[in-house]
Amino acid sequence: MLRRTTLALTAATLLAGPAFAGSHSSEEMMGKDIVATAMEADGFETLVTAVEAAGLVETLQGEGPFTVFAPTDEAFAALPEGTLDTLLMEENKDQLTAILTYHVVPGKVMSTDLTDGMEAETVEGSTVTIMTEGGVTVGGANVVTADIEASNGVIHVIDQVIMPEGM
Repeated sequence: MLRRTTLALTAATLLAGPAFAGSHSSEEMMGKDIVATAMEADGFETLVTAVEAAGLVETLQGEGPFTVFAPTDEAFAALPEGTLDTLLMEENKDQLTAILTYHVVPGKVMSTDLTDGMEAETVEGSTVTIMTEGGVTVGGANVVTADIEASNGVIHVIDQVIMPEGM
């Protein structure tokens, strides 16, 4: 459960990246953890709400380091109608936690560390495939902003919510 919590928090941090990328330097963001970065950024309200609902805030504020592939509010809005509302229900907390922790990889993985076809084990326990040809993708989602550093890891903003197999 701790591993899942850590992954979800990391995901929240990555989602906060794009909003800060234009208005704050990496040096300014390095003092903030992944959750604080996401909370202060525009475009990650849904991610922050989901991380809070899953009970992952404390984990993602932990020492880390974490790599979070953070979906934007638009990515969550693109889910089938009713999906997000259902996931945010208390009785679906385990499923929400699994999805969020699927967006988190233990360790700090910068874009320069990526290779085409590499697989990374997520906090959720599954692997996600990263492709680098023709643009970077993670589990089929495009990385739209990379290498947003936080005090406890790095965030890469993605344009889709990625799902573990079977969900």
